[in-house]
Amino acid sequence: MSQFDSVTVIREANFYYDGKVSSRTVVFADGSKKTLGVMLPGEYKFGTDFHETMEILAGELDVRLPGTDYAVVFKRGETFEVPANSSFTVNVKVVIDYCCSYS
Repeated sequence: MSQFDSVTVIREANFYYDGKVSSRTVVFADGSKKTLGVMLPGEYKFGTDFHETMEILAGELDVRLPGTDYAVVFKRGETFEVPANSSFTVNVKVVIDYCCSYS
């Protein structure tokens, strides 16, 4: 899906890691949320309270998911899931454009 219809976009951006990771929140009519964001090259660790599905729209990154000792490469068109109440680490090699869904 390349466009979202009938949504509310939160005007203020979310910034992390000195602005190297940023996103905007999109709220759907049913109350569900997604974020659309960009990550610059670097290594970042994120914690999540909710189950996340991360879709890579552009770029490539290495992801170390909870409970693993190794990273998996994800690139444009691929997704990965992160369980609620966990953390994961990403190593961004080129600029990433992503969409994150929460449940």
